[in-house]
Parts: sequence; structure tokens; C-alpha cells
Amino acid sequence: MSSAAPWLLRRADASDAASVAACAVEAFRHYIPRLGLTPIPMTKDYGAAIANAQVWVATQQGETIAALVLDVTDEGFLIDVIAVRPGHQGTGVGRALLELAEREALRQGHQSIYLFTNEKMTENRALYERIGYVEYKRLALAQRTRVFLRKPLKK
Repeated sequence: MSSAAPWLLRRADASDAASVAACAVEAFRHYIPRLGLTPIPMTKDYGAAIANAQVWVATQQGETIAALVLDVTDEGFLIDVIAVRPGHQGTGVGRALLELAEREALRQGHQSIYLFTNEKMTENRALYERIGYVEYKRLALAQRTRVFLRKPLKK
């Protein structure tokens, strides 16, 4: 019996845009009642993200089960979106993508990695804090408050 992960992680290409978008919709739609609005990852242009950022997918038997959008901004190395289809949450695929993000940040010369989430997505914030992310700012926008978290990386 192989100890290999039950999924394949690879860079996304243009043909993955629709499946990445569908994955994000499935992963975030349950937040709509809590937030009273549509989470940004549900409306993102993933074709543009694939062309302009660093998008990774986790596939299983040809199906996209999780997706990761990484970018480099003025603030550093960003986890822009991480989305795991509900049926695959708790399997370790999200953790595998977070670890991939950290490896990529280091490989690309960054000493830390950051992300932001809605303050009402409390379970996400708790997960990030458990794995070493620390809140460093909040940004109040028209209908949402973003919580920014950063994790220092060790080589």
C-alpha cells in the first residue's frame, strides 16, 4: 500500500479555470447566510488568476477537489484563495495546499506568508492561528471586515 496522497497537486492551466471557480463556489457558498453577502472567492475571475498569479489545484480521479491561489503583493507572499470542496474537507488536502504555499514562499525568497479572511469566518481564523498565523491588522470595508494574518517561515 502506497503512502502517497490520494490526490495530485499541480499548477493550474487555462483549462482549469471553470473547475477552480466551481470548487470555490462549493467551498464558500455556506458562508452566504452568515456574511449576508457573496464571499469574494465565489466571484473571482479564475482565468485571470491562472494567467497572472500562481494557481494550484488538487485533483482526484480527474476532478478538482481543492484550489489555491498565490500571489506576490506589496505586502509580500499572499495566499489569496484556498478552497476545498466540502466533501474533501478534513482529509488533509487543505493542509497539503497550505504547506505547498509555504514551500513556494520560501522558494521564491520570502521570509513570511500572509492571508486575509472575513472576521465572521471564525473557523478559518482558528485553523490559521493553530498552524502559526498571527493577526496583524483589520480592515473595515463597506460590508465586511478583513482580518489579516501572517506566518513567519523557517528555512
